[in-house]
Amino acid sequence: MHDHPEVLCAGIVVADHVSSPISHLPAAGELVMADRLILTIGGCAANVAVDLAKMGVRASVVGRVGSDVFGRVVSGMLRDHGVDVSNVLLTPDADTSQTMIVNVAGQDRRFIHTFGANAEFRAADIPLERVQQCRVLYLGGYLLMSKLCQEELVPVFAAARKAGAKTVLDVATPGPAEYLSRLRALLPHVDVFMPNNHEAELITGEKEPVRQAELFRQMGARTAVITLGADGAVLVSETARLRSGVFQMPFVDGSGGGDAFGAGYIFGLLQDWSAEDCLCVASALGASCVRAIGTTPGVFTRAECERFLSEHHLQIEHI
Repeated sequence: MHDHPEVLCAGIVVADHVSSPISHLPAAGELVMADRLILTIGGCAANVAVDLAKMGVRASVVGRVGSDVFGRVVSGMLRDHGVDVSNVLLTPDADTSQTMIVNVAGQDRRFIHTFGANAEFRAADIPLERVQQCRVLYLGGYLLMSKLCQEELVPVFAAARKAGAKTVLDVATPGPAEYLSRLRALLPHVDVFMPNNHEAELITGEKEPVRQAELFRQMGARTAVITLGADGAVLVSETARLRSGVFQMPFVDGSGGGDAFGAGYIFGLLQDWSAEDCLCVASALGASCVRAIGTTPGVFTRAECERFLSEHHLQIEHI
């Protein structure tokens, strides 16, 4: 059937409570006014699915929410964006995962988070029949969810590959820990591994992004893309070694930029584009994300992205 989701986006689903920038953090007992307080979608799986939907891609979220009002709100928002939520599971005894994001003018964001239903997410939640029907399997937030183990993920990724799908893995590292052993068996089943340079340093102990990418390649990943925020990205594959710059964009809020980059790269994979072209569309979506408050509102639609790429050039060098 032609209406199967092209991309399964598995992993973290969050309800984000976001403040527009305030003048200062309130002191004890003080009330500080914000122009807006927004309840919106967050979490890698939800963000990537929404961004893909904006690019005209059929996407499905595989994840968990609680049976609370926030679970209903998140599921409804995903549906409103045209995302398939038939694989979003209700976890009755848990709250929906939530993050409070406090933006203070001129300062980095502050986060207060409750892990909620995401703590219960496991490989068995990813339906194998859907895996075998998709063109890309994306898993976001790996290493953060304690019940998601590589021994159970390997058969899922292997099934996707066997059915002809590409596999894309993103991670979230909550702090210093031993992560390498949790990737050794999984990376040989990964087509594109895309941590940021801080995550890659925590995993490998290596500071230099090209070395980080080379190590992940040696561990079995076909392509390693290390995102560097405002400094662009580094890509190492069997046939390419690239360093890309960034597109300049007025900065409002950085939330979701990495997920938008991932969605753009997946869009390129669906078109069978070269690594350079995948980096271009990934960088364009990542840059567009920072234009607005929240993880997805600023992200380009397909028409906007195509127009932007026709008018702007991304610096990419072979290294």
